[in-house]
Amino acid sequence: MSFQQITFEVAGARADALSDALMEAGALSVEVTDADAGTADEKAAFDEPGEAARAWDRCIVTVLFAADAKADEVLREGCAAADVPFPSARQCSALEDQDWVRLTRSQFKPIRITPRLWIIPSWETAPEPDAINLRLDPGVAFGTGSHPTTRLCLLWLASHLPAGAQVLDYGCGSGILAIAAKRLGAAHAVGVDIDPQALVAARDNAMQNGVDAEFCAPGAEPAIGYGVVLANILANPLIALAPLLAARTLPGGSIVLSGVLEDQAAEVSQTYGVWFEMSTPLVEEGWALLVGRRHGEHAS
Repeated sequence: MSFQQITFEVAGARADALSDALMEAGALSVEVTDADAGTADEKAAFDEPGEAARAWDRCIVTVLFAADAKADEVLREGCAAADVPFPSARQCSALEDQDWVRLTRSQFKPIRITPRLWIIPSWETAPEPDAINLRLDPGVAFGTGSHPTTRLCLLWLASHLPAGAQVLDYGCGSGILAIAAKRLGAAHAVGVDIDPQALVAARDNAMQNGVDAEFCAPGAEPAIGYGVVLANILANPLIALAPLLAARTLPGGSIVLSGVLEDQAAEVSQTYGVWFEMSTPLVEEGWALLVGRRHGEHAS
């Protein structure tokens, strides 16, 4: 069985309405992504504390149709219903059916973070059985260990996490950082995410690793001070969250920020410099890791 696929750009403000209209008109699936992903204009598509949800300015829409569907007619109907101009610039292609589970799994292999820390997909065998092997099934949640932003955070945890620390992972995704913190000696780890599906994936991953980390929605985390606060999100949300994350960090504690492009690092570091003594960024493949120590006495 094969499919038809059409990809085009649309204004972000109309993307949700168009997606719904295309599904009503007969599309099999609609995927909407940030047209500015990977650039300085990339934005998080979720609401910040106290703010309404924001749409991307420009979106890439990918629509899947059955092989025998009249794709252009469905697209015209959906565009008309959503009051969106019919896209003259669009890419059409055929997509052959595959074993999607096997294909997806083939993209994730064991990842060596350090000699003693590995990320192992749940269906793979650990190459180093005596290492700290984090079993992971990301599901729909971000955080497989393959992206530089996640690897940088894991490297920091493997080298700098104080034994017995209280750890907060804000924007936890698959839960990989909170789970790693527990396996590396944290006394307790709390993961926070706005996506309910991410929280489900994180809890399942924690159970698979025999870890008792806590995962919850923003505002439900214990209102205590944390010796280590991690946030692997994006630059704009990190800037907006700076007062909240600073308030969660104990005096002398560490803030670890990722999801920041190299050319955004100075602005994010300057924002957090109000509360933290920020170190020189660590950079991998154009992504920066920012680490700071909270002003005041050493964390206990």
